Amino acid sequence: MTGAYGIFAFMASHTDFEDHRRHLWAVAYRITGSVADADDAVQEAWLRWHRLPDSVAEDPRRYLTTVVSRICYDQLGSARARRETYVGQWLPEPLVTGAGGSGRRPDGSDVEEQVALDESVGMALLVVLERLTPAERTAFVLHDLFSVSFPEIADVIERTPESVRQLASRARKRVRAEAPRRSVDREEHRRAVEAFLAASTGGELADLMEVLDPDVVWRADGGGKINAARRAVVGHDKAARYGLGLWRKYGQFGQDDPLAMRVVRCDVNGAPGLVFFQHGQPLAVLAFSVHDGRITEIDAVVNPDKLRHVPALPDPGETVV
Repeated sequence: MTGAYGIFAFMASHTDFEDHRRHLWAVAYRITGSVADADDAVQEAWLRWHRLPDSVAEDPRRYLTTVVSRICYDQLGSARARRETYVGQWLPEPLVTGAGGSGRRPDGSDVEEQVALDESVGMALLVVLERLTPAERTAFVLHDLFSVSFPEIADVIERTPESVRQLASRARKRVRAEAPRRSVDREEHRRAVEAFLAASTGGELADLMEVLDPDVVWRADGGGKINAARRAVVGHDKAARYGLGLWRKYGQFGQDDPLAMRVVRCDVNGAPGLVFFQHGQPLAVLAFSVHDGRITEIDAVVNPDKLRHVPALPDPGETVV
């Protein structure tokens, strides 16, 4: 393509892709659980799209969904190998909105414009999806979350449609069995997080235990770069002691230097959560699952590699707690 026709054709092609970018990123993030991998998958899909001859893809959304899904499916194989040697517990990269009053990432993109922040992107579900095989996860995400047909998914993972149906069914049963009890009421969730924050700052063990479900699970992902529990802390007594120990350790930062430590209320993967900042830079992101007014799961991401996309606090001197 040359001249004016080539320019207009490129612009039309670019517009077609941008119309579907949010959908593609949503698919990629749910399949991979990684912001960086989702970014890479969408970028690779963009490059492949622009290398296509004119009019090859009659249905751009369907074609691009297949392309980005194949890329993510391939990524899962290598990611699975990396996670087998990962130090400590592996958690998905969190999606943070509202930290410091901003939902924007360091590259200027808007998280809420990239991905629909509904229950299917919750941290608890993503943790369960990590326990599935790459084929099960891809089949479940595409069919159950995005209504992609079994024959289309079969093209992505190179299985028969009947095999894909069985994979999705097996994954669905496991998700239902292992997903934590959780509240779908946002206000109830917010109140539980506020109670957690108040009890933590108050320093009373009994108060914090009261906020936590007796069988609460606290996971922490430091990736071997930040000191964090290598295994899940289970039970409200152990979890409360663990949490207060962390608060006593890191909360000291703010005593002599008022700019050193800040805690910001925000949304983490679409639900109320907390971000801890040290000198304006993200130190930890906490996601919560809540049921009947008590916290059933806490997922704390402290690996700095997984916080690169979290925006810095615009005003480190602002009082937020």
